[in-house]
Amino acid sequence: MGLARLAELHGVATAYSPSPGVTVPVPDDTVVSVLAALDVDASGPAAVAEALSRAESAAASRLLPPTVVLWADGAGGATAAAPPPALAALPPGTTLRVETERGGTVELPRTAPDDAAAVWARLPLGVHVLAAEAPDGRARRATLVHAPARVPQPPARTHGFLVQLYSLLSARSWGMGDLGDLAELAGWSGRALGAGFVQINPLHAAVPGAPTDPSPYRPSSRSFPDPVHLRIEDVPEYAYVRGADRERLDALVERAARLRASVLEKDALIDRDAVWELKRAALEILDTVPLGPGRRAAYCDFLADRGTALEDHATWCALAETHGPRWSQWPAALRDPRSPETAEARRLLRDRVDFHSRLAWLTDEQLAGACRAARESGMAVGIVHDLAVGVHPEGADAWARGDAFAAGMSVGAPPDAFNALGQDWGLPPWRPDALAASGYAPFRDLLKSLLRHAGALRIDHVMGLFRLWWVPEGRRATDGTYVRYDAEAMLAVLALEAHRAGAVVIGEDLGTVEPGVREALERRGVLGTSVLWFERDWEGTGRPLAPETWRAGCVATATTHDLPSTAARLTGEHVELRHRLGLLGRPLEREQAEDRAEVAEWLAALTRLGLLPEGDGSEEEDIRAVYRFLLRTPARMVGVWLPDTVGDRRPQNLPGTWDQYPNWRLPLADATGRPTTLEQLAASPRLHRLMDVLRPR
Repeated sequence: MGLARLAELHGVATAYSPSPGVTVPVPDDTVVSVLAALDVDASGPAAVAEALSRAESAAASRLLPPTVVLWADGAGGATAAAPPPALAALPPGTTLRVETERGGTVELPRTAPDDAAAVWARLPLGVHVLAAEAPDGRARRATLVHAPARVPQPPARTHGFLVQLYSLLSARSWGMGDLGDLAELAGWSGRALGAGFVQINPLHAAVPGAPTDPSPYRPSSRSFPDPVHLRIEDVPEYAYVRGADRERLDALVERAARLRASVLEKDALIDRDAVWELKRAALEILDTVPLGPGRRAAYCDFLADRGTALEDHATWCALAETHGPRWSQWPAALRDPRSPETAEARRLLRDRVDFHSRLAWLTDEQLAGACRAARESGMAVGIVHDLAVGVHPEGADAWARGDAFAAGMSVGAPPDAFNALGQDWGLPPWRPDALAASGYAPFRDLLKSLLRHAGALRIDHVMGLFRLWWVPEGRRATDGTYVRYDAEAMLAVLALEAHRAGAVVIGEDLGTVEPGVREALERRGVLGTSVLWFERDWEGTGRPLAPETWRAGCVATATTHDLPSTAARLTGEHVELRHRLGLLGRPLEREQAEDRAEVAEWLAALTRLGLLPEGDGSEEEDIRAVYRFLLRTPARMVGVWLPDTVGDRRPQNLPGTWDQYPNWRLPLADATGRPTTLEQLAASPRLHRLMDVLRPR
């Protein structure tokens, strides 16, 4: 009982429910390992008793939690009259003072409730300091997050494209899609197709390697985009390269054209490392071009604005060039970003630190340009960026903010109906205690970075704001456990930063979702993700849900990057692919029969609704009917998987595979597998026939 109580006090689950009515106990040694990662010794009965006594004593004597949340839930955005619930247990006579983020001070009377309510209502939104002093002399300072009740909403019902940016090549990109292509896609689809948004994969900085991990969901840093996405010719200094450097640069452009041509061959793959080799060489040349006075001032402003976070990121990049990308194998003193040795290394490598800082600036500029192109095209939402659930344990973020991550732990998922072995994603989790103690500074800083140039933010595995499945190093994914986070504080920070940026928030809430999570997200205005094939009456008939019964607060889609394209789903080709790769858990004939029955049921539903003309039977018309169905739902946003517009058969990622399938390396292709450029997309009759379905009448 002592271990269970100790675990409860630290948000560590000792059991979980994979399905209603089923409870699975967590092994004690897992609980002990997870507590150790939170600096709690539970290695034996005596240690448990001591840690439990210490934790209960601290809880009993604590005036305030590390972070307090105040919601502006009143009419017209005013703060509700009631103070934060966390203050209810304060001793009578406790004095409260708020030091606002802008430097002001507000005294909060506790003796006159009406006066106190008026003061709470006047507090500005923001991240403040709440100071409490009890009559017995105890004092405590806590972070006060005063957040709007809801995140911004899309101004109107809208539709847009979902695309993995690297897969979208054009006649100008260097072997993979880039930020110039994103600006072109946004400008064209907003003006010509009436699209309201473009949702893309995470653009986070990758960990260098040989080869580089192509997954955008296991990055080095989530705070800075990867310069591999730069359009070299759009860097202003490109025009001022002269002499021998111009000859070298022109030669790189010619090599890039050959690389692009090779990727556009049938069955070719995107070679991110080859792209980066060319771009890096070009950027080294551009780095020698002096910045003009205006450009220099803009760069200095960027350095000042991004501060320590950028300096750390650029330092990690420079050290990785010298000592290799695995910082756990660097000299011991360099593993600490605040050590004197690291400061000296930064000084010695100042030119390389500046180079990587400049790349971050250039990438930020081009992201701003893509966002501007979306806005100027008339898009209601604009660019939707994607936030991966975590970072690589050897990457820049894990190095720079190691105190915020749980050592020896990895994020994953417990066993479920689709994966009996569970999942281990190899991503270190944030420590909930460290987040709370810092006033959620790492999360706030991350959101500010991502929302700099975004109309909306998609949060992968949004359930992670509430709890995450931690797997101790060396253990199976089945031997993990859930660790709970302060979802109220996480949502408050999210709502505040989204409000400041004027950005919509979308949560990827597919898979196992504990009761109450979707309701909490909906209450704060976070849109969910609804995928056609999963929207069934699971608790009743099991049949497809009628479109009018779908939730309004969602992005409605036919598929995602982890699922088959609509053409592959309708034709059953996704089953054949999994069979060829040995991924089916049952006989092929049985899988195919069930798949055909599911597709037939959906097509029958589409026909009953008058969305699919009887007797047509063409693949194109079936796909158009699927999107007509999505438009019948009340969903605030309807996402069109860009490969669906040209009949691409291949998933961008096939979960459960590593080297058996070219995950994250496929260029966008047509129904025959021939890669298709952005220019060809814009001229595609098939695309325009599908998009005619979505245009307002």
